[in-house]
Order: sequence, then C-alpha cells, then structure tokens
Amino acid sequence: EIRYGGPDVIIVGAGVGGSALAYALAKDGRRVHVIERDMREPERMMGEFMQPGGRLFLSKLDLQDCLEGIDALKATGLTLYKDGKEAASPFPVEDNNFPYEPSARMFYNGRFVQRLRQKASSLPNVRLEEGTVRSLIEEKGVIKGVTYKNSLGEESTAFAPLTVVCDGCYSNLRRSLNNNNAEVISYTVGYVSKNCRLEEPEKLHLVMSKPSFTMLYQISSTDVRCGFELFSNYFPSIANGEMASFVKNDLAPQVPPKLRKIFLKGIEEGAKIKVTPAKRMSATLSRKKGVIVLGDAFNMRHPAIASGMMVLLSDILILRRLLKPLRNLGDANKVSEVIKCFYVIRKPMSATVNTIGNAFSQVLVASTDQAKEAMRQGCYDYLSSGGFRTSGMMALFGGMNPRPLSLIYHLFAITLSSIGQLLSPFPSPLRIWHSLRLCGVSLKLLIPHLKAEGVIHMMSPINAAAYCKNYMTATAV
Repeated sequence: EIRYGGPDVIIVGAGVGGSALAYALAKDGRRVHVIERDMREPERMMGEFMQPGGRLFLSKLDLQDCLEGIDALKATGLTLYKDGKEAASPFPVEDNNFPYEPSARMFYNGRFVQRLRQKASSLPNVRLEEGTVRSLIEEKGVIKGVTYKNSLGEESTAFAPLTVVCDGCYSNLRRSLNNNNAEVISYTVGYVSKNCRLEEPEKLHLVMSKPSFTMLYQISSTDVRCGFELFSNYFPSIANGEMASFVKNDLAPQVPPKLRKIFLKGIEEGAKIKVTPAKRMSATLSRKKGVIVLGDAFNMRHPAIASGMMVLLSDILILRRLLKPLRNLGDANKVSEVIKCFYVIRKPMSATVNTIGNAFSQVLVASTDQAKEAMRQGCYDYLSSGGFRTSGMMALFGGMNPRPLSLIYHLFAITLSSIGQLLSPFPSPLRIWHSLRLCGVSLKLLIPHLKAEGVIHMMSPINAAAYCKNYMTATAV
C-alpha cells in the first residue's frame, strides 16, 4: 500500500463537474488538485438550463449560491408550439415527492462555471491549476496520476491515489479507459439575441418545427438564446451566409409571430452562430483501477431536455457519499468496489433521464411517415392536456421523479392516445396498419435505450426506492 504526500485526488477538468466535485471532496477533508486547460470564462452554448432536480442536488452540495449573482432567470416550465397552437407545460408545483422549490434556472454557462471555480478554490485544500493533461500515468493496471503541461509550458507530473477524469465530451483520456464511443446524433445550432426580453421570460419556448425543434429561452435579463436542431444530411454553411438565410427563410416563418422578432434579431445583428454536436454515449465502467470518469466524458444523452448537469450533480452526490467512509483512497480494490456500487446506484436517475432525453429527441423530428407524425402529435397533445399527464411528464423532464417505471407508463400512455387519434372516427384497414406501425415506433424509442442502460438495474423498484430515499429527500448529504 502506497502512501502519497501530495493530493488525495487529482481532477482533470474544472467545468461544472470538476469544480463541484473538488468542492464536495475538499469539504470532506480531501486534498484536491484540479488541472484545467483554460481558466478563462467558458463560452459554451450548452449547460444553460438547470432543471429543478439539478438545483436540488446543487443545494445538497452546498453550491446553490453559485446560481446567484450571475443574472440567472427562473423557469417555471415549457411553452410548446405546433401548427399554430401553443400550450403551457409547467413543472408540477404540488409534488409531495419533490422536496425543493420546483423551478429551473436559465443562465450563461460560463458565469456559472466561474462561480463554481471561485467557490472550490476558496477552500485551502483545493489547488486549482491551469495546465493541459497529456496522459494518465499507469502501473500494472492502476492509474497513479497524470502528466501535464503547466501554464509556463513545462512538462509536469502529479500523483494521487485517485484520479477523476472530468474533461467533457471531447475527452482525450476516455479512450484509454473505456471502450465506449460517442455517437453524433445531430447538431445544435445557436446564437444569442441581445438586448431583448421574451413575453414570457420564465418559460423555455419549444417550437415543434421542421426539420426538428427550435427553441428560445432567456439566459439573462437582457439576452435570449435561440437554437435549433439540424442533421448532417442538410447543413447550410455558416461562413458564406447560407445558415443565416436558412434561419430567415425556412425557420423564422415556423416560429410563432410573438417570438419571431427576437428570433431574427440576433441573425440581423450578426450574432456569432455556434454549432455543437449532440452526442449519445452509454456509461461503461473503466477497465483500470484508481480512476473514475464523470460527466460528458462518461455518459451523454441528447440535450433536448437539458439534463446533463443534473445527471452529473446526481453522480457527484452519490460518489461523495460512497467515498466518504474511505479513510485511505490508496486502496485500489476498495475504490473499485465503490465505483461498481456507484455505477448501480446512479441508474434510476441516469437511465430515466437518458431514455427520456433520447426518446423525446426522436419524437421531435418532423416526418412524412404517418405513424411517426401521429406519435409527434400525440406527444404534443399529451404534454398540453394538463393534469396528471402534463405534471407526470414535466416531473420526468425536470428530474423530479427518477423512476423508470413512470417513464414507461407515460410513453405507453402517449402511444395509446396517439393510436386512438389515428383510428378515429372509425378504424379503417389503413388506419389499423398505421396504428400497428406506431406501436413499432414506440418500441423502437424504448427498447434500444433499455438495452443500453441495462434492464435489470434500471427497472429494479428497489434501486429506484433506495435512490429516492438517499438523494431526493430534503436532508442535505
């Protein structure tokens, strides 16, 4: 057993996950060395919406004040638009199972990250250093530390009993640890319309447009994020102005009149257009000991329901609780057992959110296929119907109900109501045929994700109950 005189934990990356984990572990008395490639305020398009579940986890980590002083706005739910109609889908206010104020927050991601970094580095046992990690140091299948180039350009090494790789969706270190590959599903294109305010600034506005969704939400008191999804089969060039023309001529006419002026404002004022690939990657355990992978380097789902930060904060809470009893992190076998437990305990939250995020993103894609379009219409009707249907779905979206069985119930309820519409006013042979195909569409939305997440761990009511008891209660960890 090796004793280290340096840090207990090395964290690669000081984004949302690396900074939050550094603070949590340091509060438990660990010495933490965080190495971040670029300490400047990030300019990211993703990570701008914190679901109610994410806010609960943030408060359990004593980091809720990081959402203050950054001009973050409160979000009370969705407003959905389709074919000239609109519907409000609020987060359930009277949810006895959710012990926190049921609202989301919208903000500039970079401001939030800087607040988290400040909070972490305020602790004396956190060392936050700018540097680029080149590789992991390995001995006999155990990760001992990292090699990195510091801010002066000097090659350096750092050693610790535990290394946490938390360097995002473009992680170079992931390949040497896991055999999972990220699949690019689509591309999110976005820009900011400045000096304007939506009529309903407390809502995320989601337009069920063609080819896929378009969204607008207030990321500060004066700025609105505008974004939409495109696919690789048709991707206009940003450099020669084709993308701006596509926004004006193809997307803007589909955006409701009350949102259209703000949607066009950024384009007309020459706002910088950014593109981020939407990736999907199921979580797998690392083959090496002495190392943990977290965040987008570990697990990704479609960003349609803006749940990445929420899953990450849930993972940090679980990991912190499991590591707390270990006095010495140098026992690689004990740490490996902790990581295996972590992998199972996270399933109710991560599997529910991953499945609903990926399934919902597929439903949002416009199609000339009658069965797929019926499912899309059925989803809009279900979310806009109010009562138990709307509150149930919004609780799933917001991370307020991490129960996979609830997700499956609502997905089948949407399927049945969509079939009912297809068959009305009377069940002709063609309508029956489309209804059968719609059942197939529904199963395709669910079964691949169930297989990817691991059906046994995901569907266990015992796991879901244990997760809710330990991580969804009002008591701070």
